[in-house]
Amino acid sequence: MAITAALVKELRERTSSGMMECKKALVETNGDIEAAIELMRKTGMAKADTKTSRTAAEGTIEIKVSEDSKRAVMVEINCETDFVTKGEDFQNFASTVAEVALSKNPADFDELQQMTLDDGDTVLDTSKKLIAKIGENINVRRSINFANEAGQIAIYLHGSRIGVLVAMTGGTEELGKDIAMHIAASKPICISEDNVSPELIAKEKEIFSAQAAESGKPPEIIEKMVNGRINKYLKEVTLLGQPFVKDPDKTVAQLLNEAGCTVNQFARFEVGEGIEKKTENFADEVMSQVKGS
Repeated sequence: MAITAALVKELRERTSSGMMECKKALVETNGDIEAAIELMRKTGMAKADTKTSRTAAEGTIEIKVSEDSKRAVMVEINCETDFVTKGEDFQNFASTVAEVALSKNPADFDELQQMTLDDGDTVLDTSKKLIAKIGENINVRRSINFANEAGQIAIYLHGSRIGVLVAMTGGTEELGKDIAMHIAASKPICISEDNVSPELIAKEKEIFSAQAAESGKPPEIIEKMVNGRINKYLKEVTLLGQPFVKDPDKTVAQLLNEAGCTVNQFARFEVGEGIEKKTENFADEVMSQVKGS
C-alpha cells in the first residue's frame, strides 16, 4: 500500500509523533494505520522503560485546592531538563495528576500512581507514554494531601519550583499566606521544638561538642557552649522559633499568639531537593576520548 502524505498526517494527528517516526511505522505495517499506532505504542513504551533510571531533578510543583478550601493537594512532577517543564504536554500532565489526587484522595503515593485518568490509563502508564513521546524521564516523585475542616489551608507557590501548604486554626487569609511565604523562604523542618527528633538533636550535639572541644575550655564551659548552640539551632529549624521574615523583631510564635492562631501542619516541596544531580565535565570527557583514541 502506498504511504501517502495524508496517511502520515493522520497518524501524526492521532499520535502527536514526528513525521519520520510515523512514516517508518506505516512502512513497517504496510499502511495499516491502526497497526502502526499499536506498533508505535509498543516501541515507545519499550524505549520509555530504558529512560526511567535516568536522573530527573527538574520539574514543577502543582497545587490544587477544593472549592470549599478545606482540602488541598501538592505534587512534585520531575523531568530531566527545564526546557521540558515549559511544554504543554508536561504541564497538562502535572495539572491532571494533581486534579486526580485532589478528587480521589489516594491513601498513599503508590495508590496515586495506580489511579485511572479520564482516558482509562493509570498515572504511571501515562507518565511512561509521555516519556516515549518527549524522550526524557518523567515521574511523579511525591504528593501530599491536607484536610482541615475546622480552619483554613493556606497555600503559596513560588513560581513553579517551591510550594507550601499550611493547615491553620484561626487567623486571616492574609496571615495564612504570610506564614506560607515565610515557610517557603526560611525552610523550617517542623513546627516546634517538641517535633524535632531526638536523633537529630543528638547528632547536632555531637557535632557541636566536637567543635567546642577544640577550644580547650573546661568541660563545664563546653557544656554551656553546646547547650547554647543547641538552643540556637532549635530556633533556626523550627517554624515557631524563627524570626518572621516580614518583621524579624518578632518570632513566628509571637505573631501567631497575637492573632490567636495555631499552625497544625505544614509541608514544603522544592523541585529536585535531595536528588543527587549528575555533574559532567565535558572537557575531561573529550580529553579521555582523545587519550583513548
